[in-house]
Amino acid sequence: MVQGIGFRPFVYRIAVKRNLVGNVRNLRDSSVEIIVQGDENSIYSFVDELINNKPPLALYEDIIKKEIKKEPNFTKFSIDRSSYEQGFSNIIIPPDICICNECLKELRSPKNNRYAYPFNSCAECGPRYTIIKELPYDRRTITMSDFDLCNRCTSEYCDPISRRFNAQTISCANCGPELQLTDNKGVPLPTNDPLSLTARLLDEGAIIAIKGIGGFHISTSAIKSQSIERLRNNKRRGKKPFAVMSKNIETTRTFAIVDIMEEDLLTSHARPIVLLAKSDQYYLSPLISPNLCNIGVMLPYTGTQYLLLDNLADSTLVMTSANYNSEPIIKDNEVAINKLSKIVDYFLIHNREIVTRCDDSVVKVNLEKPCFIRRSRGYVPSPIQIRKSCMKPILALGAELNLAFSIMAGNSVYMSHHIGDVEGVEAYLSLKDTIGHLIHLLNINPEVVVCDLHPSMYTTRLAYMMADEHKWSFMQVQHHHAHIASLIVEHKLDEQIIGIACDGIGHGYDGGAWGGEVMICDGYHNERFGHLTEQPMVGGDLATFYPLRMVAGILYRCAEDLQDYLYSNTDQFPSGKKEIELMLEQIRSGKVPLTSSTGRIFDAVSALLGACYNRSYEGEPAMLLESIAANGEDINIMPQIKDEILDTTFLLDFIYNNRNKFRIKDLAYSAHSYLARGLGEIAAHAATCKGIKTIGFSGGVAYNKIFTKVLDEEIRRQGLKLLLQTRVPPGDGGISIGQAYVAHLSILDMSN
Repeated sequence: MVQGIGFRPFVYRIAVKRNLVGNVRNLRDSSVEIIVQGDENSIYSFVDELINNKPPLALYEDIIKKEIKKEPNFTKFSIDRSSYEQGFSNIIIPPDICICNECLKELRSPKNNRYAYPFNSCAECGPRYTIIKELPYDRRTITMSDFDLCNRCTSEYCDPISRRFNAQTISCANCGPELQLTDNKGVPLPTNDPLSLTARLLDEGAIIAIKGIGGFHISTSAIKSQSIERLRNNKRRGKKPFAVMSKNIETTRTFAIVDIMEEDLLTSHARPIVLLAKSDQYYLSPLISPNLCNIGVMLPYTGTQYLLLDNLADSTLVMTSANYNSEPIIKDNEVAINKLSKIVDYFLIHNREIVTRCDDSVVKVNLEKPCFIRRSRGYVPSPIQIRKSCMKPILALGAELNLAFSIMAGNSVYMSHHIGDVEGVEAYLSLKDTIGHLIHLLNINPEVVVCDLHPSMYTTRLAYMMADEHKWSFMQVQHHHAHIASLIVEHKLDEQIIGIACDGIGHGYDGGAWGGEVMICDGYHNERFGHLTEQPMVGGDLATFYPLRMVAGILYRCAEDLQDYLYSNTDQFPSGKKEIELMLEQIRSGKVPLTSSTGRIFDAVSALLGACYNRSYEGEPAMLLESIAANGEDINIMPQIKDEILDTTFLLDFIYNNRNKFRIKDLAYSAHSYLARGLGEIAAHAATCKGIKTIGFSGGVAYNKIFTKVLDEEIRRQGLKLLLQTRVPPGDGGISIGQAYVAHLSILDMSN
């Protein structure tokens, strides 16, 4: 990563300091070419500083040195115009970077000419990926080309001493983008200070759409429950948690617990949303993350956000992506005004174009390691390296929920930003557009397209269409195989591992709904070794929304008073008693789909313990159950395993019959422990049978702190090592990398 981070000015300074002549220029593939001429010792010193004192964000894959036989005719050192020639490296596109401390100081200094200028940036900070139209990264290839530099900015841009020497996003209040505050119909409000007025309106409880780096946020006070309830109703958000933006770490600590790693993540260049535990002094509105023990927090990362928070009476805001469910984040002013006018009271917009929409990244710390829930702004599209070079460029489309696609070429795999749930037309079209744009930027022409094994996913259909249209090879990879393969990619493994894959549901090799699996995997080959009991999923997908359906299916043959229990909860079924009768008839008929899903077991336990009867967002029952279990103790329900199948009927039956004998939080904790210890025991047995020392854990359940902690303890107790993912999301947002890798190994295998 040597473009868009102030690298050429750095090269210029260290060359001039040693009286070297020559030039430096960007190449099309995002590498940089440097020619230096001069005293031999000075050149060695130059190379030494290039390696050891590089800019903070610079990353080198390799430095290739070559002596030029013909002596060039240089008289000085210069930064030359970028070239469209290919260099040596795989393309690396710089991610968006938060405003740096120097630019922030200028923003807050009344004597500085950029005082209170919200788009302040320099060679080492500001938007990158979201404003790039073409490579190489230059002023003329980004959306800042719409703004002609004033004389003062031109002078800084050309001054080798300046921090803004060759800074492509340079601008000021005289020549750069502008903010404008409008009403909810897009009519501008008469004000010379839109930020101060926006802050005052937010303090009064207004809901405001704010255009940022990668799209619009919707913001309101984090204190006023009435405003948050209105936002939930307007956005049809249900109980799904909102993220908040806090002014600084000190403010964050007034309502949340922040450890060292969490602080490092919050203050990093990427500025992700970090899931933090609520503190005992939590005072924000309970409607932000209802009944959950944690809250998603991010710090400001743009000048606009800092200035807004500086002007607020309250120092924390709700900051959520501006979109409806199953639609992509909105990035354009006109679209925002058309779509959001019934949700928000005002718009704070700017006139800089966003090329690529990009949601905020989301991460939590699990076992003292970062765990990505969403790898997006600030991280993408930086590539992940693979061990063996790819013979054919591969496009992998992921699954259908929390989607991010991947492109693999050479020794690199590029994962896209978070696309979201591809269940609607707009999200589907956004996915297609984003694929086309990233393929164009990377200058890669895929020859293979890969998707999930499920036949009816939007992404499966899109893969078929693309394969047919472009004459690409078509491949499908089983869902949980892809989860484990993504872990293998991250850790660059070259041997078999035992993989534990736990999530909601993935299409199995047998056509069933899998989700609690122990596998033997070497990347290309994959074998199911063990799993959870396959349980009735009464009503199919309806069971994912109404977890008592799972309870009924699991306990039907062992709980004598089950019917009475269900009738006592009639109000938890949309159609009441009639629905219960129909459900029981379905169970008796035996014509009910089965699932080994870990997520569905958590759903059932959550309903049985009264945590969640009706799911309003993906993962809600399990998240509420984890929050209840956070302060619980293990009552050590002994895992029941037969033929490498962990008996989950036993677990549900135990909880059902003992729910009035133990504390709810202890039963909630023990359910986590039973599943984790049981699957860990099966995985350890598989490792013994196959002579394997490494066990990996992936899938959406890997976000669960209690499950992961107990699983790690069980694996360690067995004398084995548990691998987790810290760079690739273990949930569905990371499986496209696994799909691409399986396809890559398949191609290698066929070539041999």
